[in-house]
Amino acid sequence: MAQFPKFKLENQNGDIVTNEDLTGQTVIYFYPKDNTPGCTTQACDIRDNIEEFNALDVKVYGVSGDSKESHQKFIEKKDLNFDLLVDENNELAAEAGVIGDKNVFGKKVRGIVRTTFIIDENNEILKRFDKVSPKKHVEQVLEFLKEG
Repeated sequence: MAQFPKFKLENQNGDIVTNEDLTGQTVIYFYPKDNTPGCTTQACDIRDNIEEFNALDVKVYGVSGDSKESHQKFIEKKDLNFDLLVDENNELAAEAGVIGDKNVFGKKVRGIVRTTFIIDENNEILKRFDKVSPKKHVEQVLEFLKEG
């Protein structure tokens, strides 16, 4: 089974989160940008279903290239109840293989392709969801977690 890359990132409060902090199953989802329509839909859906993740003893982290301040504003504005990690140089995104070409308003740009990983306490990737649909994301992830 493939290993999730080692990381050491700040969350929105400046606390450091590393692989060693992950106990049990963890959802790490990469998204392009705070406060954009698709990313907001995805984050709010996680927020609204966090009790289900908690009941399964699964932690959720969002990761993007936005700053700590941007994450704080996004969390406050949308009342998010999970941590967002700062990957400003997209180093973890690149190591995780989630940087790619995509269309943004008809222009080809390179950036984070919406991708979700479910990893276990040994840092092994149990499941990878590529080109995630913001609307179906939570449903797919919870379905996988409940089957496991």
